[in-house]
Amino acid sequence: MNLNEIALQIFYALYYIFPAYCANGAPVLFGGGKPIDGGRKFRDGKPIFGSHKTVRGFISGIIIGTFVGWIQETYGLSVGLPQGSMILGFIMSLGALIGDLFGSFIKRRMNLEPGAHLPLSDQLDFVLAALLFSLPVQPPSLMYALIIIVLTAPIHYLVNIMAYLLKIKKTPW
Repeated sequence: MNLNEIALQIFYALYYIFPAYCANGAPVLFGGGKPIDGGRKFRDGKPIFGSHKTVRGFISGIIIGTFVGWIQETYGLSVGLPQGSMILGFIMSLGALIGDLFGSFIKRRMNLEPGAHLPLSDQLDFVLAALLFSLPVQPPSLMYALIIIVLTAPIHYLVNIMAYLLKIKKTPW
């Protein structure tokens, strides 16, 4: 593979996972309000997910990710990109948000406060779940999955640092 082919594979892999990336970021912009767990505790006496996982954030993530999938489906081929799918956008968005909730559930069990940093989990829980959820609809190639997994952590860090510098997030992670 030459450098152009490698760059194209990276672009297409990131294009594929883009609805999940958008779904994962949407709660930062549109979240807040009532926590998904309603403030309830798990049997260990700790919050189920914590105050930062909200109904509005979850719904906004689903809407944004599905919308991105619809844009890919509607306009992707017309500009020479692979055709996306609104259904894939929805499924990957749902997977990304559930993966993030799972990460929060684990963090609460570890006595980490909402918003606390847990390396690798913060970067990969959402993308691994999005990839898993995509399997029955439109599974990525093994190459795409590997590219996505390898590049998500640095992309996630850079986007979070930018959001922190822009005062969109309170922490750089």
